[in-house]
Parts: sequence; C-alpha cells; structure tokens
Amino acid sequence: MANNKQNAGEEVQVICRNRRALHEYEIIDQLECGLVLTGTEVKSLRAGIANLEDSYAKVDSGEVWLIGSDIPEYAMGNKMNHKPKRSRKLLLHRREINKFAGKASQRGYTLIPLRMYFKNGRAKVELAVCRGKQEFDKRQDKRKAEAQREIQRVMRNRRQ
Repeated sequence: MANNKQNAGEEVQVICRNRRALHEYEIIDQLECGLVLTGTEVKSLRAGIANLEDSYAKVDSGEVWLIGSDIPEYAMGNKMNHKPKRSRKLLLHRREINKFAGKASQRGYTLIPLRMYFKNGRAKVELAVCRGKQEFDKRQDKRKAEAQREIQRVMRNRRQ
C-alpha cells in the first residue's frame, strides 16, 4: 500500500526516446540511472531538446559514461554554454556497475540508452544491455507485428 502511494507521486516527463534501438537491438536487461549535467544542459532538456540516436554507454575505470548523446546548446546561454556532444557521467551504485559491466563485456553485447526523462525533477536515463539483431531477426519481428495488427483488426471488426 505504501508502494502504491510512492508510485502515484512519481511524475515522469519523457524528453526523448531511442526508437532505433528497439529495432536494431534485442534488449536483455534494463536499468535506470542518473545523469551528471551542467545548468545549461538541464535548461535545454527542460525545453525538450535531446537526441539519443547514435549514443551508447561504456564502462571506463569503474565509471559508466554516456557517449554520443546530443543535447544542443541552450539558446539563452552565454559563453559558458556546454558542448553538445560531450561525454556525460552516469550515476550508478558500484554493484550495479559491476553487474552491468559483466554483462556488457561479453562478446556481442553493448550498453544502449533507450530513453531520457525527468523523474521527480531529476534527469534519468534508461540504460539497457543489448545484443545486435541479425537481418532475419528483424524480419521475424516485423512478421510478428503484422500478425498482431491483423488480430487486432479482426477483433475490432468482430465487436462491431
């Protein structure tokens, strides 16, 4: 009961999603982590401007870094504005880093950000351990999605 009250108070405002990741990769495991940002980066994110398309995460000397994410410069910023494509540190507990690093270090696995959002006023990134899909996997997923759409269409027509 206390958990329901806690979840009801959580407000999630999605900034951006990595839609291509869902098509290109098979998701093995997911984890929410914090993000170290500067003031102008937060203001740009609050404006809803960001891109995770070509980004990935890597473990470097016990820390996880988000590389390739694009947060454009804040329009009202001054000469102290941030660099749009800089590497950003992700905030995780040591045991979470060890668990994810072990999975991601296996051949063929990588850390991919799925979405960036504000949760209770704090910037978060949903990180996933993924394995690249082969072409036949993508075709198979497409067939499943088409079959699911056809089932939904038939069920809709049946109700009418």
